[in-house]
Amino acid sequence: MARRALVVDDEVATCELIQKVLYAAGVDALAITKSSQAPGLLAEGKFDLVLFDLHMVPHDGIELAREVRNGKSNQDTPIILLSDDQRPSAMTQGFAAGASFFLYKPVDKARLLRLVRATQQQSGVERRQTRRVVLHTKVRLRCGAEEVVCDAVDVSLNGVLVRSPRIFPRGSAVQISMELTRGLRPLVGGGSVARIPAPNQMGIALDRLSIEESERLQEFLLPMIPRD
Repeated sequence: MARRALVVDDEVATCELIQKVLYAAGVDALAITKSSQAPGLLAEGKFDLVLFDLHMVPHDGIELAREVRNGKSNQDTPIILLSDDQRPSAMTQGFAAGASFFLYKPVDKARLLRLVRATQQQSGVERRQTRRVVLHTKVRLRCGAEEVVCDAVDVSLNGVLVRSPRIFPRGSAVQISMELTRGLRPLVGGGSVARIPAPNQMGIALDRLSIEESERLQEFLLPMIPRD
C-alpha cells in the first residue's frame, strides 16, 4: 500500500513542488492551501507523513503540529515544518510542538527527498525518537570566561547531552563548538543549559544556531537515524 502524506501550505507553487517530490518517492500526497481544512483531514484519516508551513492562518504549522501530537490517528506521524522564518527561536518552538524535521524555504528538492526517505520504514515508536542519536564526540562549551571540553553522549536536532568536568547552572547561555566528523568543520553556535540529569551531565538546548548550522546538523544526523 502506498504511503500517504498531507501537505498544508498556502503557496500553490510550493504545494505542487512538494507533491512532485513525494510522488517520485512513492508517496501519495494530498496538498491543500487552506489550513482551516487540515484539522478535519487529520481527524478523519491516517497519514504516514505531514508537512506544514510554519506561518499560515487561521492555523499555523505550530498549532497543527501540536494537534497532530495530541490527537489519536496521527500521533506518531513524522512532521516536517516548512519555514522561511530566519529566527532560531522558530525552530525551537517547532521542535517543542512536536516537529520531526525543519525544511527551509525555498524548498530544495534534494533535501526534501532525503527527509522523506528518512521517515520511511520506521516503526511508530521510533518516529518519536528519530531526533536522538548516540554520538561520541568532543564538545567545547564556553560560559562567560570559562571554557570546558566535554564528551557528547547523544545529539538531537535541537540539543546535545554532554558529560562534563564542570557543570554550569541551568539556564546559563553557552557558546558551543562540536566536532562532527573528520573533514568537516565543527558545528558552532549558541545554546543554553536546559537540564542537569546527572552530577556530571548537562543537556544543552541548541536554541541559538544559525539556519546554516541547523541545516548542517540535520544533514549530518539524517544518515544516523535508526530504521527497522
